[in-house]
Amino acid sequence: MTDAAEPVSPAVTPLLEPVEGTPPVISDARALADVAVRLAAGEGPVAFDAERASGYRYSQRAYLVQVRRRGSGTALIDPIALPDLSVIQEKVGGIEWVLHAASQDLPCLAELGLRPATLFDTELAGRLLGYERVGLGMMVERVLGFGLEKGHSAADWSTRPLPEPWLRYAALDVELLVELRDALAIELAQTGKLGFAHQEFAAIVAAPPREPRAEPWRRTSGIHRARSRRQLASVRAMWTARDKIARTRDIAPGRVLPDSAIIDAVLNAPADATELVKLPVFSGPRLRRSAAVWMAALAEAAALPDSDLPPATASTGGDGLPPPNRWAERDPIAAARLARVRASVNAIATAHHMPVENLVEPALTRRVAWSPPGEPAEASVADALRAGGARAWQVALTATAIAGALPERPATGQSATGQSATGQSATERAVAAPATAERAATEPGPSSAEPDPAGPAPSRPAVDAP
Repeated sequence: MTDAAEPVSPAVTPLLEPVEGTPPVISDARALADVAVRLAAGEGPVAFDAERASGYRYSQRAYLVQVRRRGSGTALIDPIALPDLSVIQEKVGGIEWVLHAASQDLPCLAELGLRPATLFDTELAGRLLGYERVGLGMMVERVLGFGLEKGHSAADWSTRPLPEPWLRYAALDVELLVELRDALAIELAQTGKLGFAHQEFAAIVAAPPREPRAEPWRRTSGIHRARSRRQLASVRAMWTARDKIARTRDIAPGRVLPDSAIIDAVLNAPADATELVKLPVFSGPRLRRSAAVWMAALAEAAALPDSDLPPATASTGGDGLPPPNRWAERDPIAAARLARVRASVNAIATAHHMPVENLVEPALTRRVAWSPPGEPAEASVADALRAGGARAWQVALTATAIAGALPERPATGQSATGQSATGQSATERAVAAPATAERAATEPGPSSAEPDPAGPAPSRPAVDAP
């Protein structure tokens, strides 16, 4: 997506060191208490970040927490040595927190007793503003003109002791986070999207923990090559055996057994361990030693009665709807309705320079298109969107257009394309009415008075539209 308002990048200045130097890692309770007092004495929002060991460990726990506030400096905290950070929560829990891609870090911060009352998500702000690349390094470069080091983002942060270059990288991640927040808040205000952002941020704060996927094994890479239900059962059995080992040993599942090895074993269907270890991935010493585990999983799947085999396809999102690519086969009328709704919503997203998934959750538009309200009037569609979790600004921007796209025949006073007697389509009316959406965003938004965009966000929080 291209936003014509996106600023031209200023000359980039490499940011190689934190302004106060790399702080020592806090690993004892007394030093942590001192940090909490120092943060409480600072000014403005508090920047948070967390480093995990994705790709190395099974868990998504934090292995380093970075905190920064104006007047307080940066603190690097070891959550392995200090698994309870409630003393930080007590001092700054009621202050606005600034995070980048907050939904990724909030779960592991919550495990440590850290939960924001209000927040500002700089990644989500970038999406709402139409930035094509919203990684922290690129956002800091485009908006502030500084280049951040990018070399350690995929490091194994469970390593102890943490190397000094990694700590420097971690400190730099929060060095300019509040400054980035301030600049983006001004852009949001200038484009009429600050109210949108406040509601999104509040939704992140209020969101319950994500439910586990119903069938996570179906995300195995290459599973499309498993053509029969029996082969799918074998993938499931091997995935489950691998997951048990990975969870017990706290190792990323792919380091126990790659997805490619699961698919290779399923497709070749070895008769015994001797045949299994002839396959390329299983021929190494480590996997040769665990061959009995994988053969047991394959044997378990082979012994299942047909009634216990998994279905060939899974429904999307656990909502009972067929996958979108099956709609034309299952219900051609609904498929046509979904195409009209998608076209309308895409047009609005393009006009407002934001990804369509941030304008309205795709799963929600699918539900409305599959089972539209009995009377597809704007009010009924608006109620359906709100019931599905859409925020007020999203409803204000999309309900009219979606209602206009649902009917199969012209409604009174409208053509088959959803045009009114004035010749303006529902989508065109939605695109042309940003002020209405902005008013909706502040009613029940964070505050009845628009806050200073460069100052703290409103007292009420706001989420990431999928």
